[in-house]
Amino acid sequence: MKSRILKNIEWGIFICCIALFVISCISLYSATQETNYGELKRQIMWFAISIPVMIAIICIDYNIIARVSPIFYGIFIVLLIAVLFTKPINGASSWFSITESIKLQPSEFAKIFVIITIAYLMSILQKRDKNEINKPLKLLAIFAVLAVPVLLIIKQPDYGTAIAFMIAFMLMLFAAGIDKRYIIGVILIVVVALPLVYYFVLPAHAKTRIDVFLNPNLDPRGSGYNVIQSKLAIGSRTIIWNGTFKRKSNTTRIFTS
Repeated sequence: MKSRILKNIEWGIFICCIALFVISCISLYSATQETNYGELKRQIMWFAISIPVMIAIICIDYNIIARVSPIFYGIFIVLLIAVLFTKPINGASSWFSITESIKLQPSEFAKIFVIITIAYLMSILQKRDKNEINKPLKLLAIFAVLAVPVLLIIKQPDYGTAIAFMIAFMLMLFAAGIDKRYIIGVILIVVVALPLVYYFVLPAHAKTRIDVFLNPNLDPRGSGYNVIQSKLAIGSRTIIWNGTFKRKSNTTRIFTS
């Protein structure tokens, strides 16, 4: 049993997760000193909770998870609909507030079961012939499985998570052996659709994020502040620690608004 668990662990991914956790703790320690390390404590708490959950999932046969994934897919579709009726937080109806400090974002859990459900359907579809994935009606059916949660997430609105779903889906199709004509067609559609989506679909705050990402100086004391300070720190060969630039013996405080 123990050897099977160790064999099932993707050690490369596991090491990367540990490294990211350590980096995040260092960053949160620096950023939350004035707030009694609240975010750092929550980060450590959820990391500790995730360890037994990870071990439990490793012990379960993947085939069992795949077979029950459509059930969880349905559950999270219901949760994605229900979350639309919650009170918006920062302009988005994406969270269930369980307590004042604990919030549940169903779209994050939906990622797992939507991806597993699609993978499971693809595996069933390709049992007879790998080229079944290239038949338009069957490809459209798989796309519909993705479209339902993505449209609900866009409705929240949470464009970043929706894009993550679509990128994962495209990579899965590529791994499944999708025909090149579909890939070329999607690329052409994306090239044509991007400017239309930018000018006629995206709300003002989403456009601002893109504009500031491309040119942080458009909002130097708002959305672009962190990017500009990071560039200044890198350019002067310094690190930012607790709101200050530190470089050898001298310390220069960052300008504040």
